[in-house]
Amino acid sequence: MIEYIKGELTELSPAMATVEAAGVGYGLNISLTTFSAIQGKKEVKLYVYESIREDAHVLFGFVSKKEREMFELLITVSGVGPNTARMMLSSMSVAELCNAISRGDERLIKGIKGIGKMTAQRIIVDLRDKIVALGITDEIPAGGTMAAPVNNAVKDEAVSALTMLGFAPAPTQKVVVAILTEQPDLPVEQVVKLALKQIK
Repeated sequence: MIEYIKGELTELSPAMATVEAAGVGYGLNISLTTFSAIQGKKEVKLYVYESIREDAHVLFGFVSKKEREMFELLITVSGVGPNTARMMLSSMSVAELCNAISRGDERLIKGIKGIGKMTAQRIIVDLRDKIVALGITDEIPAGGTMAAPVNNAVKDEAVSALTMLGFAPAPTQKVVVAILTEQPDLPVEQVVKLALKQIK
């Protein structure tokens, strides 16, 4: 398995990057997010996902591990292939996509080319808890569902404790963030106690 490729960026288009490493030029399919991040650079390091089919061996390159994690989650959803996942990551940043999924914003997801109503619903249902469990949602910027800065250490510990108690991560995180937004100085145990009263 190829974890990442680091080398000279010899060719770049919005959909493809060619990276030369040890005399070999690797053609990597990329999203617009990655394209924007590496544009103008001579040396790059791209995290790799290998799509191996009977008729092709295709490499996808990502500027960050979070983008690759999101890609790998998206392609687990029935009806979402690698190219659709790449289209989604070209249309929105990882943070925006996570935000839309955790909010259940079907309309926003459906607005991406190639995504129909049923697929948008499946993406929300299948991935809502997983993105929280993986911690990808930490990338959600101010103005997203995590509008006010909260104490991430306390938040993570509280969500982890509640998840171990059997609560689903997505609603748990929402409640914990809401509590910490109102009372940012609360210790973990107080946050957990308050959350236990509020989680449906």
